This record gives sequence, structure tokens and C-alpha cells, in this order.
Amino acid sequence: MFSPRSLLNLPRTLRHASALSVSLPPAEAVVVDAPDAPLRAALTAAASGGFGPARELLAATRQDMQWERRSGYVAALAEFALHNPGWLDAWLADEPENPDAVLVKADLCIDQAWEVRSAARANAVSRDQFQGFFALLQDAAPVIGAAIELNPADPVPWRIALTHALGTQASREVFDSYWEEAVARAPHHFGCHSVALQYLCEKWYGSHEEMFAFAENAAEQALPGSKLHALPLKAAVEYLVVASAGTREKDPSDGTVPQARIDAAIRRAQELSAHYEAGDPEIAPVRNDLALMLLLHERWSESLEQFRAIGVHATEFPWVYFGDPRKEFLDFRTGVRVHVARNTPFFSRPPQPEPAAPTAGAGGGTEAEHSSLAVVSAPFDTVADATFSGPPLRLATSADGWTTLVEVALHPDPARRGPLLAQGGLVREAGVFTTSEWWPALILHRAGDRRGFTLIRRGKHMAEHHWDPAAPVPGLDEVTATARAVAEVYQLDDIRPLTTVLRGTDDPAGRQAALLAALRLPPVPEAFATRAEALTDLPGARILARRGALEGWEAAGGQAVNPVYTQRRPKRWWALRLVLLPVLVSAAVYGWTSEDVLFVKPLIATFSSAVVGGQLVTAWRRRPRGAGGTVTRA
Repeated sequence: MFSPRSLLNLPRTLRHASALSVSLPPAEAVVVDAPDAPLRAALTAAASGGFGPARELLAATRQDMQWERRSGYVAALAEFALHNPGWLDAWLADEPENPDAVLVKADLCIDQAWEVRSAARANAVSRDQFQGFFALLQDAAPVIGAAIELNPADPVPWRIALTHALGTQASREVFDSYWEEAVARAPHHFGCHSVALQYLCEKWYGSHEEMFAFAENAAEQALPGSKLHALPLKAAVEYLVVASAGTREKDPSDGTVPQARIDAAIRRAQELSAHYEAGDPEIAPVRNDLALMLLLHERWSESLEQFRAIGVHATEFPWVYFGDPRKEFLDFRTGVRVHVARNTPFFSRPPQPEPAAPTAGAGGGTEAEHSSLAVVSAPFDTVADATFSGPPLRLATSADGWTTLVEVALHPDPARRGPLLAQGGLVREAGVFTTSEWWPALILHRAGDRRGFTLIRRGKHMAEHHWDPAAPVPGLDEVTATARAVAEVYQLDDIRPLTTVLRGTDDPAGRQAALLAALRLPPVPEAFATRAEALTDLPGARILARRGALEGWEAAGGQAVNPVYTQRRPKRWWALRLVLLPVLVSAAVYGWTSEDVLFVKPLIATFSSAVVGGQLVTAWRRRPRGAGGTVTRA
């Protein structure tokens, strides 16, 4: 709801929000639960039916007794096999007694059961769903037993057994026996503790008090740097967020747990987070929980610090409790940044993080390897005329002479690039310059070996798709809906070529190029595959920026130049508008002050005055300025 206070805070927000984007990766680079490089290689091979990399990966974790990492890899491979089972079936057919293959199969059986039941509350699950759920869990029992027998020293099968006990409503005696077996093999295994925490929470078979006591006891006994120090934080998330079904209220608890207990959990998790480098994917689940808990307690600056430390490594939980995990993560991140900006005095500088080295990105590369390029179906001058004040853009005409290529012109100083990227960058600007225009903008994305696109028309988001070789093949319904949306924008009658291009995850670069060909759009420059800025060397490339936005670029150490876009308007164009503007302003003033004039007329005059005034300001900014007009390339 609007309030005078929000109006007073608006100048602070506008002044500081951009600067607070430093060290936040662009939205397009954020991927939920992105696998690390070894797991990514295994998933990529599995997508093509190969199980060799997965076999080698799990064998290494078993031989080195890396139980924590093994548990995460098994869970990810099982989830992947849920909709892509061919590679696992081939592995089991080739090696039916392989302890790693059987272990993945055991976890897959649990996933299949929960797929039937769904994650809904019990009162929202049908009788048929429950029957299928319990039947599949019963079938899973011998597979879990086989996994235990094939590798008796492994605690991961007991993590799966604990999950099985949770679903089958096993008695406390059964649960305790499984728990004893798990901790006998790995006393500080975070995965086993997380499942046990769920069993002991109030919505399952325990209580808030029992859950917190278990978590705090485990944290007290944990080794330095162990993720078990964050177990009380997971209990707090369960208490404040999960138990309230993901409402956005600050404190939906019933007051049974003292606030001091929750504050202690947050403090312990912050200390744990400080032990790890920014962008470390291993601690990302803890930092995602911590960022949410801090913002729920309106500790905005501390929450922003955690979002910066998270980098591109968003996780499904806890954001899935509010909706789509990726969207909610980005929305909450933006909200925190705005709150910090509001609370920063107007003439002060918001605190900036220390420069950090690029971290591994979701696509297998680094955050710096992300780039976006818009393919706009309109001539150069038409796109330039539609572009208002915003970040500096670089425009170039494509090979066909009709299409315009657009990218964000990055500052030569890497420390000052964050605001241009983290705020949505090119996607947001495309939403601005396509407003009220008939032509669309196809924004292509690249992040490591991932590719994707976002389609914008008339300022609206029309479609989005990503090709990730480590991701499951998207469903036919999803792909068909995307293909129809794209075909409608580009007036294509046959969606089958688009469906073929979209429904696959192999060769993302090739599929992105095939999409351009299917839409009869020109290919992008080869530099798009290797550089953050692909248009700097194209003939006729121009920088489009408001006056003063490019100051200091040459001093920052650029290496090449692109001319600034200028446009010389004829004298009669200026004369017509300079005469028309005072007439429209006078008409608007007269209309608003006269009681005899219907309000529609002064409203039209006011709007027309704003349009003409905007045209004059834009034309003045883009006028040629003598011999100047070159800027240093980033």
C-alpha cells in the first residue's frame, strides 16, 4: 500500500539500488541446484545414455569414503534418473551387483514413491496416491537392503532407510535402530541428520522442542567447519517457514520456541558461513537458508551479504516453499537490495564488498563467462529511437542489414560491471525499448556450456528456454507451449522445427544456432561464444548512452574504441517541436486551471507535451558533438 514514507524513501532507493548490485551475479546466470564439474560430467553423459562417468564418480567417493559428497551425488543422480532412467537401467543390466548402481536405484525408488504422493500436505493427497505411495515404498525395501549388504560401511543407504521410515510411518523403535546404524558409520553425516530432523519435526512424528533439541545437540558435538552447525538453522526454517506453508509473514510461529533460540541458530550459521569462501557451492544450501532467515527478521544488510556469498548457487530449498525456486530467489534478492538502499542515507555510500575472484558458475565456467546478446527484428535507427535512458548499450547491424544486435556495453573496470548485469541487464532493457513496438527482441544467453533465450515483445515476456547438457530433457507439453509462443511472435505456421530444436539438451550452442535459423534470423558473431561483449569489433558498432554515462571509460584502461551513436535532426524537425511544445504546455495549463474544459483535453495535452519534450531531450543528447564521440571499449 502507498504511504508518504515510501515516497520519501524513493530518492534513496533510486540513488543506491544500482550500487548495491555489485558482486551480485546476473539473474540469467543463476541456476537452482547447479551440479559441480564432476557431477555435471556424469549427468551430461547420462543424458546421452552413458553411465561410465557416473560409475567412476561414485566409485571414487566410495573408495575415498567421502560419504557426504557421495550422498549428494547419489541423490542428484537418482533425481535425474526419475525422468531419464535409461542410463541406470543399462548400468544395472551390465553390473547388477555394483554397490553404487544399486544405491542409486534405492534412492530412485524413494523418489518414485514421492513422485506419486507429491509434496502436498496429507489432507491434499488422494487415497489412490497414498496407496501407490505405500506400494512403491514396500517395493523399495529389498533394494535398500541390497544396497546395505553390498557396501556395509556406507552410511548413505541408511540415509535412504531413514527416508523410507519417514514415508512408511515407521515406529520410533524402527527409526532409532536405523539412526544407530547410520551414526555408527558416520557420526557427523549431515544428510542423515537432515532426514532425522524431518522425522522429529512436529508435522511428522515429533515436536518443535524435540526437533530443536536434536539439532542443537548435533551442532554442539560437530567438528569445526561441519555443516551440522547449521542444523539448528534448518530447524528454525522448519519452524518459521515450512510449518506455515510458506507464507511471507515475518514470524508465522506460534511462539512456542523463544526468539533467542532462533537468533542463536542464525548466529551459529553465520559463523559457519564465514569459514567458507564466497561462491562455494558446498555451503550454498546453508547460505540460502540463512539469507531467508535474515530477511524474515529484517536484517537486510546481513541478508544481502549472504546473497552475495551465494553467487549463482541458488538452491531449491527454502525458496520452493514460496513458489518457483529460481523466481523466488531472485525476487527476494531484489527486495533485500531495495530495503538496504532505502535504509542508506541519501548522501552516504552503501557498504561495498571486497573484490572476489570469479567463482564456478552454474554452467561449468565462471560467473564472468556469462553474456547476453539481443537479436532485434528492426533496423538500427528504429531500435535506437526506441531506447530511453538506461545502461550504455552497444548496437550493431547484422549481416542481413535489417536486424539489429544489441548488448550491454560493460564498463572497463570489472568492479563497476555488477550493477549493469545483476539488475536483469539486457532483458530489462529489451522490455523497455520494445514497449509499444511491433518488433520482438530475442535475447540469447550463454553461461559456460549452457545456452538459452528470452523472447520479449511489446515489453512483455513471451517465452524462455534453456539448454543445459546436465539437465533432464524437458517435457513435450512444456516444449510445445514454448514453441507455440515463439511461432506466434515470428508468424510461423509449423511449430515442429521449433519443437525439435527445443526438446533436447545436447549441443546447446548448436541448438541455439538452429533456433536462429528456424526463425530466419541471422547468426550471431563468433565472438559471442568466447567473450562477454561480442559486438565491439563489428563494423558500424555504436555506443548508445545518456550524456555523462561514459565518463572515465578511457581512464579505466580500455583497449579499443566504438563511436558513440549520434543522430543529426534536420532544422525543420527542431523548429516544429520547439514551436509545438509551448503551445501544448499552454493548452495543458489552461485546461487544468479552467473549470469549463473537460479533463480529457488537458490530459491529452499533458501527455503530448511529455512526448514532445522527451523527443527533444533525446535528440539533444544524441546530437553530434564535433570531433568527440568515441569511448573506450570494455
